[in-house]
Amino acid sequence: MASTQTLVARARTDETLIDHTGWIYWPIAFIARLPFAMMTVGVLMLVVAATGSVGLGGLTSAAVGIGVVIAGPLIGALVDRHGQRRVLVPVGLANGLLLAVFPLIVLSDVPEGVLLAAALAIGLTAPQASAMSRSRLLTIITARLSLERQAQTTTRIMAYESAADETAFVIGPFLVGILAALIAPWAPIAIAAVLSFGFVTAFALHPTARVVVVGEDAAAQPAPMRAVFSAKVLVLVAATFAVGMFFGSTLTSLTAFAQARGDEAQAGLLYGLMGIGSAVLALGVVLLPARFALSRRWIVFSLVVTIAAIGYSTADSFASIIVWLLLMGLGVGPTLVTLFSLAGARAPLGRAATTMTLLGSALTLAQALSSAFTGWLAEAVSLHAAMIVPAIAGVLVLALGVVNAVAERRRA
Repeated sequence: MASTQTLVARARTDETLIDHTGWIYWPIAFIARLPFAMMTVGVLMLVVAATGSVGLGGLTSAAVGIGVVIAGPLIGALVDRHGQRRVLVPVGLANGLLLAVFPLIVLSDVPEGVLLAAALAIGLTAPQASAMSRSRLLTIITARLSLERQAQTTTRIMAYESAADETAFVIGPFLVGILAALIAPWAPIAIAAVLSFGFVTAFALHPTARVVVVGEDAAAQPAPMRAVFSAKVLVLVAATFAVGMFFGSTLTSLTAFAQARGDEAQAGLLYGLMGIGSAVLALGVVLLPARFALSRRWIVFSLVVTIAAIGYSTADSFASIIVWLLLMGLGVGPTLVTLFSLAGARAPLGRAATTMTLLGSALTLAQALSSAFTGWLAEAVSLHAAMIVPAIAGVLVLALGVVNAVAERRRA
């Protein structure tokens, strides 16, 4: 018992989180997110540019998302059991290889089935560095920081991670738009392949991947897998799915809007505008008072998303589109921070990676499925019908926020 207490005392010091990660971890972990942030948008725009079909582009993007949701929870469970290094190295290398050959497949005029299979394989090997980073940092906080530092540090890290995700979602589509416009539509996917080979591997091999909980915390058995699928976690998964639906439908309807005006490459640039306020507000969440509870933040910021998305559905010019995109960003960033902060608090013992990848998979799957559906709406029904879908997604996030608040009150 004395030796266990000594291990815990050594692990939980008054040093800061950066003392345990080192400064180099943060740029590596950030850049490792970019292939994941670029692949859905890059696949969509490459297929649209090569085939001229927004519907097929959305369907191919949906195949990426389906692959992510199939493999994401499995990758998370493997990481919880075997550690990040053993899982992420082969996954990252496989993903880089598949991204590298995808432009060749698209430009070879292959049957649609081959195209969809290749996109599915990209999703199956998506490394989800953001979920892995959240899980890794939560482990370091638990294993290395003093008890009085853990709660505040966890809140700050969830805010940072969500802001980093938002920034990646800004930079990813922005890079896709810039590279497609300046070089060729295949360039964004090629660059994503290079980043996956280099930075996902560097992220997997970073020393922080070896940190484990010691002492009494390590002795505790992980919660059973069914604990991850409790109502209080599933409501977060559902809300994250709705946020992904918002992202996918916004991007695809924006692509259709830009295509109708003769320049679909502008879609990535315009989509990036939404993330400017989103990333800033996501970082600013740490300044909100503790009495502004997470359940209330969810409702307030999702209401901002909903109102802005309704305005977006009525836009008829690039100027009005820009205004509503900026306003939507002010709501969606803090909403994501809230959802992942709640996920960090509600993750069952020993299932942090599984919980985070489940949310990340839901986000990506919804983004891809809504891209396919919105692309079909734009082609088969009307552009206006496609631009209504983000508002529907905003209403879903808001409704689930109300459900969560009611459930929390009942549990209390």
